[in-house]
Amino acid sequence: MAKINPVRNHNINYTNDRNPKISNRVKVAHIITLLELGGAQENTLYTCEHLDKNKFDVMLICGKGGILDDKTKNIKTYFVKELIREICPLYDLIAFIKIYKILKYEKPDIIHTHSSKAGILGRWSVWFLRTMNSELRTIKIIHTFHGFGFNDEQNYFVRKIYILAERLTAKITDKLIAVSCENISCGLKNKIGDELQYTMIRSGIKLQDYQIEIEIEKKKKEFGIKNEHIVGMIACFKKQKAPLDFVKVAGLVCNEKPDIKFMLVGDGVLRKRIEAEIKKLNLEKNVILTGWRKDTNEIMKIFDVFVLTSLWEGLPRVIVESMAAGIPVVATYIDGTREIVQEGLTGFVVQPHETEKMAERILRLLNDADLRKKFSEEAKKRVQEFDIDLMVSQQEKLYLSYQ
Repeated sequence: MAKINPVRNHNINYTNDRNPKISNRVKVAHIITLLELGGAQENTLYTCEHLDKNKFDVMLICGKGGILDDKTKNIKTYFVKELIREICPLYDLIAFIKIYKILKYEKPDIIHTHSSKAGILGRWSVWFLRTMNSELRTIKIIHTFHGFGFNDEQNYFVRKIYILAERLTAKITDKLIAVSCENISCGLKNKIGDELQYTMIRSGIKLQDYQIEIEIEKKKKEFGIKNEHIVGMIACFKKQKAPLDFVKVAGLVCNEKPDIKFMLVGDGVLRKRIEAEIKKLNLEKNVILTGWRKDTNEIMKIFDVFVLTSLWEGLPRVIVESMAAGIPVVATYIDGTREIVQEGLTGFVVQPHETEKMAERILRLLNDADLRKKFSEEAKKRVQEFDIDLMVSQQEKLYLSYQ
């Protein structure tokens, strides 16, 4: 009987046509919800591309429609269009079935899930696969928390449902990876897994990509900026990142220094509300919305101050990037940020929604070139543990420990 064709029968866009039965390398399947611009997504793609090809056979399962989809051209990839961020019972069921069929066809040794939706659907699909197929009971399940899907901003009952889902799914998971100590503390506090299940692997970046020299004035000219100071944020326009707070901060700073430029790099569901807030505060000449950009490492170099207004995070990779680039940081004092930004040494921190305090800290930095230089020099010293190749190496060791 002919093997099932995963493209024809599963309605999946599969980028590389290879027989799943190849070599004796460890087969690892990574599963993530969407390839939008973000640390979890970029780190997952980098891992897929840079695991040792002599030891690992790697594949990726993800939803369709992210800005980073084109980066899968060198990765064996299944796109499952029903794998979306929002809760949708019908789509979630279809995605679950498709993931189950892909994994049954591919027979990986390890599945490694990322993000809340893919983490839940992916891990339970493997549990059913192991239950229904005795020869596949050795598949190991790993999940990385790049931050939790629940937070204090949610409705009480919604938050409890997310926590319960993570608790139950942790029981079928072999290893839980956290990107910060705060993640582990939060997980254990909410009875998600036990201490022995957790290991920490820092979310990494390609440090040298952010330690480049560029023509600052030429880059500023791309955005119609001359000699003005620039305060920037790079983020998806969603509730987690609180981009409306960024606009409010821009208004407060511009009341004191009207010539400051604010750049918001990214896009997302809150764009129209952001544009309305900019208009309401008469900031059309001060705030620049760039949309999604792939040259963020260059754009970051023209910032005088980097800002992150997030309400919750795992470990915000973008802060590590700004520190590697030598840009002073003003960020909200949350989760993994506490482990990166040291108050008064590498940057300033404020509580979420403290827009007035954030504006005051930004103005202090803009008015003090020596302080910006001090923060920049200290920041560059403290990012070495966030090297992305170290992250991949640590994951390789974890995978091989199961063989």
